[in-house]
Amino acid sequence: MPKPSKKVKDKWRMKSWFNVAAPTCFGELLIASIPCEDENKLIGRVVEATLYDITGDFSHQTIKLYFLITGIEGKKAKTIMKGHEYSPDYLRSLIRRGTSRVDGIFNVTTKDGFSSRISVVAFSRSRLRTSQKEAVRSIMKNVIEEKAKNLNYEQLCQEMVLGKIGSEIYNLSKKVCQLRHVGVRKSKLLLMPQKPVEKVEVEAKEPAPV
Repeated sequence: MPKPSKKVKDKWRMKSWFNVAAPTCFGELLIASIPCEDENKLIGRVVEATLYDITGDFSHQTIKLYFLITGIEGKKAKTIMKGHEYSPDYLRSLIRRGTSRVDGIFNVTTKDGFSSRISVVAFSRSRLRTSQKEAVRSIMKNVIEEKAKNLNYEQLCQEMVLGKIGSEIYNLSKKVCQLRHVGVRKSKLLLMPQKPVEKVEVEAKEPAPV
C-alpha cells in the first residue's frame, strides 16, 4: 500500500509583505516591498534605489542610494541611508580632455554620532596647477568637516545627495579656479551610535530585491 504523500508547505503563502520607506529626510516615500516570513530577518538588509525614485526627476537616475533597514513598525520597514554613489557611466561622462579632476576623501562624525566616509569630486574647465588642486581639496575638507560638526546624519545625507554641499564647494572655489562640476560622488556609513552593549560596525550586505 503506497504511503500517503506529505503536504508541501507553500513558503510564499507563509510570507508577509513589508513596505520599505525612505528615511524622514527623503519624505518616508515607499521605495520597495519585500516578502519575508520573519520580520526580524529584515533588520540589517540593504535596499537599493535611485534618487529618481525619490524626486521623480529623470536626471537623478544617475545617483544610486542604499538604504539600511533598522526597524519594523507593523508592515512598514524603517531605514537610514547607508550610502550613495554616482553611477559609473555618469562619472565617466564628466571626464574631459585638457581638464583636471580633484578628489577628496574624508572620514567625519556628525553631531548625533554617525561616522561616515565621504568622497567628493571636482572637475575643472581647464588643466589645474598642483597648488590649485591642493586649494580646492582644502576647501572640500573645510566644508565637509563644518557640515558634519553642525548637522545630524539625516541632514548631512540630504545635503550630500541633493547637491547643496557640492554647490557650496563650487562657490568657494571660484577664487581659486573655474570648476565645471562639484559633487559628493560617494558616501558610506561606517558606524551608528548605539548602546555600548549593542554597538556594532555596519557590515555590507547584498541589496534586497526591489
